[in-house]
Amino acid sequence: MTDRPQLWLRHEVRPGEGRAAISPHSARVLREAGFPITVEESDQRSFPLQEYVDAGCETAPTNSWPEAPEDAIVVGLKELPEGDTPLRDHVYFGHAFKHQHGAKQLLERFVAGGGTLLDLEYLVDENGRRVAAFGYWAGYVGAALAVLDHRGRLEPSMARRTKEELDALLREDAEGDEATALVIGALGRSGRGACDALEVAGIATTRWDVEETKNLDKEALIGHDILVNCVMVSTPVPPFVTAEDLDAPGRRLSVISDVTCDVTSDCNVLPIYDDITSWPEPVRVLRPADPENGHPEVRIIAIDNLPSLLPAEAAGTYAEDLLPTLLTLPDGDVWQRARARFEQALADEGLTR
Repeated sequence: MTDRPQLWLRHEVRPGEGRAAISPHSARVLREAGFPITVEESDQRSFPLQEYVDAGCETAPTNSWPEAPEDAIVVGLKELPEGDTPLRDHVYFGHAFKHQHGAKQLLERFVAGGGTLLDLEYLVDENGRRVAAFGYWAGYVGAALAVLDHRGRLEPSMARRTKEELDALLREDAEGDEATALVIGALGRSGRGACDALEVAGIATTRWDVEETKNLDKEALIGHDILVNCVMVSTPVPPFVTAEDLDAPGRRLSVISDVTCDVTSDCNVLPIYDDITSWPEPVRVLRPADPENGHPEVRIIAIDNLPSLLPAEAAGTYAEDLLPTLLTLPDGDVWQRARARFEQALADEGLTR
């Protein structure tokens, strides 16, 4: 078929990011459907390059996507290198549709290049539900890191793991651990992943979702040792935790894992910190311990690519979920909705083609 667009799978520039939106298996299916695919060399992708070659893909040097054919669709996951290069069509998590920091500058690059940001976050079905998401694994890893930090076992620059290796860490020191955890957004993908990890770790868990957040019980919230936030909102809502809550009498809360990581958005439900954390430094202290008032130290974990700790499991699942939608490129319903959302984002920022 000649109407299939070329797909260009780029190397991820974020250090340690081993995931990919197209796996060797999905690449094979796409090739059989007539999609030309070029895969950039990458020294950190969890899938070997040879497996893509065996699936019928061409290869290209690392970070050569700016030289891709004009009609190619560049596929990635996390951010592009900083710069002012005009951009053609890209598929990745752009984080630019809710007025995040740097959003306008990024969208201006797409205007300059005549391209469209087909944001993975906004690939949704007719009911508005994402066709593919890393949410489960983000929640799983976010909760796991919170447990390890609470037990004093979280190390900077954690190496990639398999799920079995991570679960083994969670089971260590579980006996006698009387910590309690609260998962907000427990019924969503991320929330389910968080609850599953906490169950492996043997942590008593309270599960809140929409009903419980309509009128927040702040006393109950700060009465837990661990908070895992898995809520993604599209319009501003009253914050879940404020600076005043951290100073409230009776606070036990000491570890917060913000899986959502919407820190630069007006929709941030945890306006108690102003920057994400990273794998080299996964935890930041928000409040020192206050023995006089019986308050423990408060620490925040806010890593915005949590599933990269389990790249093979996370990417394998995601690529399979995304595959049916990729097969409908370029004009399937999901892609039309994504293009409309991009145009709306341009209008929101006062930009025109």
